[in-house]
Amino acid sequence: MKNIFIIFLLVSNLLASSLEIEQKIYTVVLFTIFPHKSTINIWSDDERNRKLLSSLSLDIKIVENIQDADLLLITHTYNIQTDKMVFVGKYSLLKEYNKSAIGGFYWQKGRPNLVFLHKNILLYHINLPNDMKEFEEDEL
Repeated sequence: MKNIFIIFLLVSNLLASSLEIEQKIYTVVLFTIFPHKSTINIWSDDERNRKLLSSLSLDIKIVENIQDADLLLITHTYNIQTDKMVFVGKYSLLKEYNKSAIGGFYWQKGRPNLVFLHKNILLYHINLPNDMKEFEEDEL
């Protein structure tokens, strides 16, 4: 019984730390994308991401209608036709939305991966700070 409790504590700490990492990354990304916006309207196809974004210290409004969003955070859905800025949660979606996605954040082999697509960063007139330029890619 003692071993089960110790395993539970270890798993809880690992999950909490990955959640904290995601919160920090999304905070930095959203502040970088929208440095002068007081409220950021976000649409997401994932309930977990909606809760995570709502818990950030930024003023974020989760919207139900894609047309009301400043940014679409897509984790599961393929083939959404939109002119809105897209940020994805899977590498496969980064390939799917390579014409509209400014980038993506996803876990791969237990590590967080952050990617910005150079051509779309330019398209949406986003200025990445120097310390984030290392995450910028010309091609997938």
